Amino acid sequence: MLASLIAELDTVPDFDRFATVDEVHAALTRLADDHPGVASLRRIGTSRLGDPLLCLTVGDGPRHAIVAAGPHPNEPIGGLTVTHLATRLCADAELRRSAGYTWHIVGCLDPDGTRLNEGWFAGPFTRAHYGRHFYRPAGDEQVEWTFPFAYKRAYFDRVLPETLALMRLIDDTRPSFVTTLHNGESGGVFYYLNRPEPELQQVLKALPARYGVPLHAGEPEHPSVKQLEQAVYLAPTMEDAYDYLEALGQDPVEHIGGAASDSYIKRYGALGLTAEVPYWTDASAADTSPSGQVYRDLLLGHAANLHAASAVMDGVLSAVSGDLVTDSPFVRASKCFIPMVAGMAVTDETRAKAAENDRPATVAEVSSCRDLLHSVRLRFGGMLLRALEGELAVGNGTPAIRAQAGELSRTYAEWCAEAEATASDETIPIRHLVSIQYGGILAGAAHAAAS
Repeated sequence: MLASLIAELDTVPDFDRFATVDEVHAALTRLADDHPGVASLRRIGTSRLGDPLLCLTVGDGPRHAIVAAGPHPNEPIGGLTVTHLATRLCADAELRRSAGYTWHIVGCLDPDGTRLNEGWFAGPFTRAHYGRHFYRPAGDEQVEWTFPFAYKRAYFDRVLPETLALMRLIDDTRPSFVTTLHNGESGGVFYYLNRPEPELQQVLKALPARYGVPLHAGEPEHPSVKQLEQAVYLAPTMEDAYDYLEALGQDPVEHIGGAASDSYIKRYGALGLTAEVPYWTDASAADTSPSGQVYRDLLLGHAANLHAASAVMDGVLSAVSGDLVTDSPFVRASKCFIPMVAGMAVTDETRAKAAENDRPATVAEVSSCRDLLHSVRLRFGGMLLRALEGELAVGNGTPAIRAQAGELSRTYAEWCAEAEATASDETIPIRHLVSIQYGGILAGAAHAAAS
C-alpha cells in the first residue's frame, strides 16, 4: 500500500505557515464554487460564538468517510491537510473513485478556539513564541472530549454545539472511516486506532521515515493508554482512564469528562484513526537504549518538576482570584489545567511504586518527560499570562494582578530560555507534517474500504 501512496504524497506543496480559520473556509468555498456536481458545501452547525461549521462533501461513493480538522484549536496542521485533500479529490476523478467513498470534510471543528491560536501560525516557530500565543480550552470546552459518557459513577452530557454538529454528521452518514486531525508538539510521530489493524499499522509506521521524522518511543500521553506496538496505540477511552485511576486509589469522577469521537463511531463499526504529528523533533524520540537512569527515579523526578510548575502557577492564580472580573477562555482554561498538572504529578508518584518500574529508563522516556515538562510550563504558563493581560486590557489593573503579571513574566522568560536551550530544536517542515497526516488519511480510508 505504501508504494502506491508515494506519488500522491508528492502532490503536497510547500507551506511557510499554518492556515487561519478564514483561509480554510475560503478554500473550501472556492472548491465548491469551482467544482459543481463534484463538491458541495453546507453548514453543519454553529460555534458557541456564532461561527459557521462548514463541511465540504466530495464524490458519491457508497461508503462515507469523515475527515475533520481543528478538534483541538492549538493543532492546525489539519487545516492545511483538509484543504489539500479536498483539492485533490475535486481535481482527480480516479482518486475519488479509488476507494468508493463520499467524503465529508470539515474545515474546523473549533473556530472560536483556533482564532485564539492564530498569533503563532505564521511563526517564528520557536517554543517561546508558540507558548505566548497558545490556547487550549478547558476540558469541558473541548470538542473532542465532550461526547456523551456514562460509566460507573461518571456521567457526562454537557455536549457542546460543535460536538453535537459532529455527532449529527456521524449519525447521518454512518461512516466507514473517521479521522479527526490532531497533532502533537515534540518528539516523534504516533498513531491511535480504535481497533487493532496490523496491516495498516505497518503502513502508518513507515510513513514518517520518508520525511526523516522518528517514531515515538517515549511515554504515552496517559499511562492508561494501551500500546499495540511502538508508536501505535489503541485510542484512549474514558472507561480505561476511569479504571486506571480507580486502581491507583484516586477518585476518577474528579478527572473524567466526556468521551471522544473514536468511541462514538464504534456504534457504526467505523475505523477511527488519529495521526499525532509533532512540530519539533530529535533523534532521542525513538531511542530505546538505556539512559543510565532508573525508570522509577525518572517518574519521581518528573513528578517533582510538575509539582513545582503547578505550585508556581497555582500561587499566581490564587493571588489574583479575588480580583478577576472577566471569565475569559484563558481564565477558565487556567482554572482547569493548573490543578490537572498537580494531578499528573500525583499519578506519576503513585505508579512509581509499582515493582515493574524498577528498570532502566530509555533515552526516549527521559526525552519525553523533559519535553512534557517544557510543554506544561510554556502552554499553561502562557495561557495564565494571557488571562492576566486580559484583565489588564479591560482596565482591571489591581496591585495583585499587576504584581503577579510581572512576576510570572519573569519566571516565564526563564522557562522559555530553558526550553529553547535544552529541548529538541529541529523544526519539522510543514509540508512534511501535512504529508504524513495526508498519507495516514489515504491509508486508513483504503484499509477501511478493503476490510
